[in-house]
Amino acid sequence: MSEVNRTIHVIGINSYKFEDLSLKLQNLFLNTNNIAVPNSYFEEIKSWSENDLEKKKSFFSSNSNNKLVKWLRSQETDVILISRGDPLWFGIGRILLENFSKDELIFYPSNTCIQLAFSKLKIPWQNTFNVSIHGRDSTKLIEALKARPSSLAIITDSNNRSLEIIQKNLSELDLVDTYDFWLCEEIGFENENIRKLNLKESLPSEISSLNIVVLTKTKQNYSNNNYPLFGISDHIFKTFDDRPNLLTKREVRVQILADLELPKNGVIWDIGAGCGSIGLEALKLRPNLDLFCIDKRIGSKALILENSKRIGVKPKFIFEEDINNILNSRNLSSFEKPNRLVIGGCDKKTKLQIINTFAQGMSIGDIIVIPIIDIQTIKELKEELEEKNFKTNLNLIQTYKSLSIAEGMRLEPNNPVFLLKGKK
Repeated sequence: MSEVNRTIHVIGINSYKFEDLSLKLQNLFLNTNNIAVPNSYFEEIKSWSENDLEKKKSFFSSNSNNKLVKWLRSQETDVILISRGDPLWFGIGRILLENFSKDELIFYPSNTCIQLAFSKLKIPWQNTFNVSIHGRDSTKLIEALKARPSSLAIITDSNNRSLEIIQKNLSELDLVDTYDFWLCEEIGFENENIRKLNLKESLPSEISSLNIVVLTKTKQNYSNNNYPLFGISDHIFKTFDDRPNLLTKREVRVQILADLELPKNGVIWDIGAGCGSIGLEALKLRPNLDLFCIDKRIGSKALILENSKRIGVKPKFIFEEDINNILNSRNLSSFEKPNRLVIGGCDKKTKLQIINTFAQGMSIGDIIVIPIIDIQTIKELKEELEEKNFKTNLNLIQTYKSLSIAEGMRLEPNNPVFLLKGKK
């Protein structure tokens, strides 16, 4: 195999002005004859050679495809490939490294469009999620939106309805009110335009094909005046971004609340309460209930208190404590016995102990509901309830949400949950 003596210089730009290049890159451009430029700004870069009369340049119009790779391989002398921003950040760099040796390539990155956008918005971006749907499907976008980061930067694609897909995904995931939507067009160029869009309205008719989107979390004032009677949206409940399991999703929560057959008066215990979503919504439905929330995770009490303020209810007690400590070291006779009991977030042994502790004191018509994700535990829990004179039934909750993609729509599954109900 013959040795390759030419170099591919990959230059990232943030401006169509030749003078915005460093002197080193200006001289490199002037001294290089063969130059590849993306189609979308071919004429702007070609104009850089108008005043260069000493050397005749050859420009190749690039689509970042196999034709570009073939053209680069055919060149026997040094070439320049113009890119935007940093070629190694969602750019042409990956494709070049797959087709050429590292010794053949030199990269000259400029600021990324994301870096420029955040500088214009005057927002720190070190914790930002970065996603590209340029020439890609929206799987990574949906995963990122589900994680609800504090900010999310999205590289779009004008050819696959990117903005419409982002708008629909935010709506489908009930996140329209969670984020400010910043449309950033031609960042760093003369026609730069940044605007915040209202996602409850139609997208603007005139949008530059060179655009990116930045999503930043809004500072919301929560008011319970507009919440539905039943089925509060997930985004209303505060939780930890890295602990999504603290929240019982709306579809499962609605079924648990229905299975509890909530009375007007009585006592409900929510064990493994997480952020409190089940018990707090039960209290919203039946304000005269006494609610006991128990969760061992550090910070759970603060979460439950915040969420109780958001939806305008007040639990009677919140214990940030392991239920095993309560069962083994506290005098339970001083506590009100539950008429409704939700047991989540603990192992099988603990669940069995909870049933054994409370079942005898519960009255005819009282109900226990246990959300279960481990199918191996169902048989023993069911038998324990039946031994304590509870009539049981088991329900599998498996739901799907429709999510928009470039080709139309797909159904995204939520994790299946078994609901074991016992009624005395």
